[in-house]
This record gives sequence, C-alpha cells and structure tokens, in this order.
Amino acid sequence: MIGNAYGQGLYALAKEEQLTEEILQQLQVLSDSFSANADYLKLLSSNNIPKQERLDILEDAFADKTHPYVLNFLKLLTEKGYIRHFSEAYKAYLAQYRQDHGILAVRAVSAIVLSEPQKQKLTEKLTAITGKKIDLQCKVDPAVLGGMRISFDGKQVDGTVQSRLREMEKQLKNTVI
Repeated sequence: MIGNAYGQGLYALAKEEQLTEEILQQLQVLSDSFSANADYLKLLSSNNIPKQERLDILEDAFADKTHPYVLNFLKLLTEKGYIRHFSEAYKAYLAQYRQDHGILAVRAVSAIVLSEPQKQKLTEKLTAITGKKIDLQCKVDPAVLGGMRISFDGKQVDGTVQSRLREMEKQLKNTVI
C-alpha cells in the first residue's frame, strides 16, 4: 500500500514532466539490480547505519546514473524508512504506465522455450483479441508437459496438457460404472 502510493506519486510527476518512459527505464534497471542484490536494500533499510550515511550511499551510487527525480525518489523512500517497498512502488509505476499507454501484460507459461516466431504470432493474436499492445513475458515450466497457460488482466486461459489431464481425472472420478 505504501509503495503503491509512492509509485503513483512518482508517475504523476513523471507524466507532468513528460518523463514517463525515461524514468520507467531507470526504475526497471534498479528493480533488476535490487532483485539481484537484495542485500543492498537491506543495507539502505538498516537502522545500524545513520540515515545521512545511507543517503550518501545513494548519492554516490546513482547521482551520475539516474534522473534527479529517480535519485530523490530513492532518497525519499530511504529517509522515510520505506525503501523496502521499492518493488511495490515500481510495480505501481509500471501498472500506471501500462494503463496510460494501452499496454497489456501477458504471461505465457509453456513446457519449452518459445521461438521468436512463436512469440510474435502469439503477440499478434493477443493484440487482435484485446486491441492493446502486448508486453509478453514467457516462462518455462516443465510441469506443464505441453501446451500453454496464458494469464492477463486477471484472467487465465489454460491449454496445457496438465490441465487436460486434471479435467480427465475429474470426469473419470464422476463416472458411475
């Protein structure tokens, strides 16, 4: 909830200044970096390190690499003790960006890696169905066995072998002999 409010606030500022794309790119890089180095956020959250020292760490690390709004955003979260909510803030910013730009996040789970032509065909089909730009995220899950499970906009289309086997199992259990 806290991160959501901060993310939306940053988006509103970025939109007003026509910087939504630039700031989104920088937040994506930071999100990836923080995911890969979870200890960095712990360091920035630590009360064992004086607040000014943590703010100086941010200044040294990001002053020349990020837009001042992004740096100030990180400092504000750190100063208020909310830096651990960065991921939530990033997701809120991203959701608002996607909404404003007609982008639909779609997650496709398959047993094998999809080829580029398969991804392109899936993206085109989903664009035709939804009328939106598609941000396709693909994941491989060997448990799927075959087929594909697609999730978007709170909906799920499950065309996996795994789901078909579950459905057959239900039918067999309900069959009276």
